[in-house]
Amino acid sequence: MELHDFPLIAAVLAVAAVAGLVATRLRQPLIVAFIGVGILVGPAGTGWMTAQDTVEILARLGIAVLLFLVGLRLDLHLIRTTGPVALATGLGQVLFTSVMGFLIAIALGVDTVPALYIAVALTFSSTIIIVKLLSDKRELEQLHGRIAVGFLIVQDIVVVLVMIVLTAFGQRTGDDVVLDVAGVLAKGIGLLVGIGLLMRFVLPWLLHQVARSQELLVLFGVAYAVSVAAFSDWLGFSSEVGAFLAGVSLASTSYRDALGARLTSLRDFLLLFFFLELGTALDFTDATEQLGTALVFSLFVLVGNPLIVVLIMVVMRYPVRVGFLAGLTVAQISEFSLILAALGLSLGHITNATVSLITVVGLITIGCSTYLILYSHQIFRRLEPWLSRLERTGSRKAEQPEPDAEVDVILYGLGRFGGQLAERLTEAGHRVLAVDFDPHRVSTYDRPGVTAVFGSAEDVHFLETLPLGHARCVVSTLPLAEASKALVHGLRHHQYGGKIALTARTHRAGEELRSVGADLVLEPYTLAASASLHALDDVLRPRDGS
Repeated sequence: MELHDFPLIAAVLAVAAVAGLVATRLRQPLIVAFIGVGILVGPAGTGWMTAQDTVEILARLGIAVLLFLVGLRLDLHLIRTTGPVALATGLGQVLFTSVMGFLIAIALGVDTVPALYIAVALTFSSTIIIVKLLSDKRELEQLHGRIAVGFLIVQDIVVVLVMIVLTAFGQRTGDDVVLDVAGVLAKGIGLLVGIGLLMRFVLPWLLHQVARSQELLVLFGVAYAVSVAAFSDWLGFSSEVGAFLAGVSLASTSYRDALGARLTSLRDFLLLFFFLELGTALDFTDATEQLGTALVFSLFVLVGNPLIVVLIMVVMRYPVRVGFLAGLTVAQISEFSLILAALGLSLGHITNATVSLITVVGLITIGCSTYLILYSHQIFRRLEPWLSRLERTGSRKAEQPEPDAEVDVILYGLGRFGGQLAERLTEAGHRVLAVDFDPHRVSTYDRPGVTAVFGSAEDVHFLETLPLGHARCVVSTLPLAEASKALVHGLRHHQYGGKIALTARTHRAGEELRSVGADLVLEPYTLAASASLHALDDVLRPRDGS
């Protein structure tokens, strides 16, 4: 039966849906399920599918949409708000993993070029998986979550640069290296200038016209991404680079969120075919030998990647707990690692065996790291006696000036709730020292009677710099139980004798915070609902004479 036959495609999609259901029950990312389905229906399994043009085109479209969305949501502001730690951990982990991964590969007898591909593939972590897991755990806004997303963005930028270098020089046939380099630079500059001109003179007007129809906006987004990707491929760069730049060119527009939200489902569906194609292409000829090698690389990724992040963040005087929780997010390789391997195969640099090895490492590390992230806090509690030895004795110095010692309230968090609360406290005559881990928010916050400094509720040593002896109350507006517990632990450690007020999303979370020592638990959603009920009751109550 040919691949394009409708019943065969229907059968493969049905198997993928069942496998996806099983994966979600096991709390595994769908990537693992889809690669498994590819193996099942490929030559190594039932033999239903082989590498064919139809699936390959759908797979390339999926990769183009994926890179387009990565560029579309490229938030350089996030890197800035997490400070230099995002760059330090992102680049430091990439450098450490690539060097050590290459040495391990050479020690295991891998040839130089495949060893380079394996080393680079081990460095990248999955932004999609990590953001999904942290979002499900409601930890994206915690310090370790923001730092993790920050260095994942750094990794995304690095992987795009790597693909540019590979595609630019991987197909070089001329003997004059200088002319080749000059040609590549000229094409690259021309591509960037062209996209810049589109951003300045064409895209704002065109998007305004297209956005009058939401369906047309989605069609335009896909057409634009694929067109720039195809043009980039024609210039000698990869189509992935073009799709990424297309996303970046729209990232500053007001339509990026609408485009991103509507294209996410299409991305997930099309990526199914990429992972199916990848699964069908896996070579299990030397499966036994590859499994041992894959286990070595997987152990390196699961242990070495988190460890280097912890060490870098400890050197930068972040708490070990924050470094550990952020470090666990890099304990797997990314879908970009698989895309990079597929690119190397298409360029003739590596064989199917190397692609299979990288894919097996991906399956092992993604599967294991998912549970590491889901149970990160429980794992840290078990390892805390050993990890605490890495804790730096001095506190990480903030760049802001020293706070005034004469304060009544120390307030953690200057978000929507915290900012309003700080204003109300100052209006009531209380002197407030506000602490927030967003440097941009701290530098731009300007309210009379409020002194804002940079810091984290999870940084125990940072409390040494605060005037705890003068403050009558410490208030946390962070609706995150783990961050609040860490703050209470730090305050007790410093023998703080004032009142502690914490914030909870739910009544159950509030009871949990009371059990760890909170004198007062604020439940803004409950309070807002009560206030809204009174307002609505006044509107709905029948009036006299009506």
